[in-house]
Amino acid sequence: MGKVSSYRNGQLESGETEVVREFPLKIVVNHREIATLICSPHDLRFLAAGFLRQQGFVKTVDDILTLGICDDAGMVHAAIKGEFPEKPPLVVTSSCAAGPGVPAGRHAGAFSEHRGAPQRLFQPSEIFGMMEDLSRLAVNYKSYGGTHSSAVGDGSSILLYAEDLGRHNTVDRITGEALLKNIDLAGTMLVTSGRVPSETVAKAASLGISLIASRTSPTDLAVSMAEAMGITLIGYVRGSRFTIYAHPEHVSVPSGERRIRGITGVILAGGASRRMGSNKALLPYQGGRFIESVHRCLADVFEEILVVTNTPEAYGFLPCRKVPDLLTGMGVLSGVHSGLCHSVNPRVFVVACDMPHLNPELIRHLALQSAGSDVLMPESDNGVEPLHAVYHKECLPFIEDALRAGERRVVSFFDKVKVRKVCKEEIARFDPGFRSFRNINTPEDYFRFRDGGNFAKAKCSNSKIR
Repeated sequence: MGKVSSYRNGQLESGETEVVREFPLKIVVNHREIATLICSPHDLRFLAAGFLRQQGFVKTVDDILTLGICDDAGMVHAAIKGEFPEKPPLVVTSSCAAGPGVPAGRHAGAFSEHRGAPQRLFQPSEIFGMMEDLSRLAVNYKSYGGTHSSAVGDGSSILLYAEDLGRHNTVDRITGEALLKNIDLAGTMLVTSGRVPSETVAKAASLGISLIASRTSPTDLAVSMAEAMGITLIGYVRGSRFTIYAHPEHVSVPSGERRIRGITGVILAGGASRRMGSNKALLPYQGGRFIESVHRCLADVFEEILVVTNTPEAYGFLPCRKVPDLLTGMGVLSGVHSGLCHSVNPRVFVVACDMPHLNPELIRHLALQSAGSDVLMPESDNGVEPLHAVYHKECLPFIEDALRAGERRVVSFFDKVKVRKVCKEEIARFDPGFRSFRNINTPEDYFRFRDGGNFAKAKCSNSKIR
């Protein structure tokens, strides 16, 4: 902990805070000192092995004969195979870039080795999902800031993750862990919190990585290198947007033909959010807002999207229709009623505005099974999930009868219509942890979610809808 003074409300206040630690690490190879890395003091063997691999001193784990770490002295002693230059350059790296003496052209050679790595189409949902996972894993940044983070994955899950003072160090750490654990990263995605310089593109190319995405921008040289080497380069991944700087043809944007016709996606955003104390739909989430994540998911599946809200001006940033409750003050059931009334399609798929883990393939699976039923809804460990369900306009008269009787529970009319439940075993094929049904109801829920903890489906939600 370090002592600090904070300026607040015109006054200086004394306090203490965590400060990120800056750690010099000396690299000695075959009894010769070759570099001093300024880094974060954890998992140093991964950083050292990755540095050796990225600098071209080793290619496989078998090239490393010994790798000794002395934390107290801040030193790495490595013995490697092969000839070593008589006077190798001393490389001193800062938290931002490699310093004097970086071997010119070394990256280019490693880069070209992977020029022919097979490409595939990447889905926008994979890119957003990887960036969301990176944010949840960034523990040190949440504690005291001042660090960068990077991760590699296959689009469905994170394979390796690293944090460090320097953005380049995070990639070296990933390189070293992959080397020591014999993990092939060809064809994977790299997501990072910081700017993307040409050095990052070169390091990614040496690993056969196919796509790089960042919350901020790439440099012009990084763009040129990515374009030349076939790497898809993406910046400003925030909310429901990103910018593709190189190889947009490798990103698959769902066409109208892939979207399901005859069903409208409905987002319920009319709740009072009393327990949260602020509008849940507008809570900050991955550089945007919760409701943008929900809208993005539904827009991949359905041609028409509606937001049910009595404050349409709050959602002017969403490119879809906003419709009001026709019977106000009647809760969630009134929102389902409004969505059905305003939909141009005979069916609607209904979700709440605070469900950040929606799974488009699960939604598509449910929507395609909805024919022949008035209500189709999934089951989870918590029971049925009527706020992740498909409703037919045939339900309207029964919903209206329930609302006139003062009934607010979504399930109140189910005994009057054809209801089909999709068992949890079938749902688990798409979403084993039932994350799709988790929502945010209180500040505690939100902070646990934001800080990377698991949060359960709020109990009050069950009491309201069941």
